[in-house]
Amino acid sequence: MDIIYSNMTVSVTELKRNFAGIIKQADECPVAILNHNRPEAYLLPAAHYERLMAYLEDLEDAKLVQERASGPFVEVALDEL
Repeated sequence: MDIIYSNMTVSVTELKRNFAGIIKQADECPVAILNHNRPEAYLLPAAHYERLMAYLEDLEDAKLVQERASGPFVEVALDEL
C-alpha cells in the first residue's frame, strides 16, 4: 500500500474533467493525483511550492553553517578590510 501525503485525492480522470474546481477546492493544500488508485503525482499550489522551496533552502543553509562551524578560520583585522 502506498502512503499518500495529502488530505485530498483525485483521479487523473477527475482532474482532467474539473481542473479549475479541484484547484479551488484544494485551497492552498497539496492534492494527490491517483492513477489506478495509486499516487502518481502531487499538485501543489504555487504559494505552497514556494514555501517548500524556501524551507529546503533554509535547511541547506543550516547544514552549511554546521559544516563550517569548526573552521578553518582566517584571522583578519578590521583595518585590513
